[in-house]
Amino acid sequence: MKYIAPIVEGHGETHALPALLHRMAADANEELQVNSPIRVKAAKFLRDDDDFRRHIELAAAKAIQKDGLVLILLDCEDDCAATVGQSILVRARNVRPDARYLVVLATEEYESWFIAGAVSLRGMRGLPLDLNPPQDAETIRNAKGWLGQRMSVAYDEITHQLEFSRKVDLDQACENGSFRRFRNRIVDFLSN
Repeated sequence: MKYIAPIVEGHGETHALPALLHRMAADANEELQVNSPIRVKAAKFLRDDDDFRRHIELAAAKAIQKDGLVLILLDCEDDCAATVGQSILVRARNVRPDARYLVVLATEEYESWFIAGAVSLRGMRGLPLDLNPPQDAETIRNAKGWLGQRMSVAYDEITHQLEFSRKVDLDQACENGSFRRFRNRIVDFLSN
């Protein structure tokens, strides 16, 4: 059984990411154990070396015990994903070179993946039955706001991230490049 020890920044991802990972594993016909995600404040995690080290050491210790993977999932927002992701990976390897890592930066944020898969979410929580993703879905700032403006209820990160992660069509979500790379790398990890 494969094992992942995630580090996330949002309250919603603490429940939503494991659900999403289990869906990916089920699609790959693989068994997966996901540790309860370690939640960090992204700004402090990235800027405070002691905070970064503490969280990486904790996740790596769990992953190494089960020959698993440390998954670091953060929102990318305005930064260059390739540059920031590589920097995080190098720093993590400097802390615990004996662990395996996957750094995922959602462009612009986790909810951007839902916008890419909007057709599969039609009717949920009042989303319009004719909802389509916009052409520039991957560049929308405030994806939470985009979804919330189209829902019949206020968008709640904790409730709706989990619901939408359980429902979004993973192939549709792959229209978002950051989700496609994430999914491909998880499938590679599960199959090797």
